[in-house]
Amino acid sequence: MTGGHGSVIQDVLSWLEQGRRVWLCTIVETWGSSPRPAGSWLAVSDAGQWSGSVSGGCLEEDLLRRTVEEGADYPLVVDYGITDSDRDDFQLPCGGCIRLMVEPLGAVASANSALEHVRQLAETLKSRQPVSRRVSLQGIVELEMPGPTARPGIVFDGEELLQTLQPECRLLLIGAGEVARYVAEFATAADFTVTLCEPREAFSSGWGYPHLPLDRRLPDDLVAESFNDSWCGVLALAHDPRIDDMGLLAALQSPAFYVGAMGSKRTSDTRRERLLSLGISEADLQHLRAPIGINIPSKTPAEIAISIVADLITARHHLRITHEPCPSPFGK
Repeated sequence: MTGGHGSVIQDVLSWLEQGRRVWLCTIVETWGSSPRPAGSWLAVSDAGQWSGSVSGGCLEEDLLRRTVEEGADYPLVVDYGITDSDRDDFQLPCGGCIRLMVEPLGAVASANSALEHVRQLAETLKSRQPVSRRVSLQGIVELEMPGPTARPGIVFDGEELLQTLQPECRLLLIGAGEVARYVAEFATAADFTVTLCEPREAFSSGWGYPHLPLDRRLPDDLVAESFNDSWCGVLALAHDPRIDDMGLLAALQSPAFYVGAMGSKRTSDTRRERLLSLGISEADLQHLRAPIGINIPSKTPAEIAISIVADLITARHHLRITHEPCPSPFGK
């Protein structure tokens, strides 16, 4: 889920299942320079556990204290950086201001409804559907299915928050190698979920990074099974047409938001001709990013991976919800 929301949702769900009270702090507006964008979350339990970030450190300590000590039963709006004292106390960068909604979850009277709300939120995103949360300052919380033109983001009118979330962005990396290793590590740090595909025995048996496990199934099977929606990316990094092309043929005929292949311009031109001869249409081939990554003077595997992940982040930022609307699972 975008921006690390998935891990926060799982932590909140776990705390609520333990019978804890939880406060979800959401950045609803920012002015000037801000360490985290609108829509970022910090969740705090009544045991002092926390998950997520709204400032990179300068506000978290105050929010951890405030939420537990004040124990609000209704959503409230909190501003930071409005006064000179705020800016001195919290060291907000460049005079920026941040407005948050602090939303209680799991109060005694509403513990069951809060737990069900978070469960539905997690299940909807797990089923690869976008979802919107509508939260009023009166404590009314609803889930809605966004329309086909909705965009992930947040709107706050002073009384009501509407936040649209999209499923996590998954990446399938084809081919185990140094570039794939660094792409996996950098992309994971940037909140992508990564799967490394390597069906070749010589490469899979010698893979020396157990923290990055390999899936040895064929890439086209993986695309068909798990990487075939508009929140998936497929990257051909093997330098081997035998497996790269299998994955590209499947990915280019899917709604994947990113399909890329590593190689020089000459290699990329040859690949395009080969894919056309294998039945890919000119229209589908236009979605191929090759050579992959942004154009920087990258030479080492780590530098190439940085250029690739930077391009992935840019592509994710421009994602739009363009699928046909699904029937609501919320009975609306």
